[in-house]
Amino acid sequence: MTYITVAAYAVPTANKDVFIAHSKEVTPLFKKHGALAAVDAWGDDVPDGKITSFPMAVKCEPDETVAYSHVIWPDKETHDTNMEKVMSEMQESIENNPMPFDGKRMIFASFQSLVEV
Repeated sequence: MTYITVAAYAVPTANKDVFIAHSKEVTPLFKKHGALAAVDAWGDDVPDGKITSFPMAVKCEPDETVAYSHVIWPDKETHDTNMEKVMSEMQESIENNPMPFDGKRMIFASFQSLVEV
């Protein structure tokens, strides 16, 4: 079964074009290192919640938009073997391609797939 890494973060809405450019450079690193797919997405219908929500989880400010990413790995072993390589390459390019959002408010986790159709 596949292994999935997800992340959500708040991006200044004015940085949408910068976010897209950053994504186009960074997202392919996951496939280079064994991922089956990698997706970055811009929030379109991300409602505020009363108890919990994506905006609350990333402390989204009024001038920010929630963005979401997921990476599908063939298995946990491929993730574990290659995630550090991806992060290392991202770190090497950070000076020329800084993250267009506050990484301290990013939430991320990895999950074992249970059901796939």
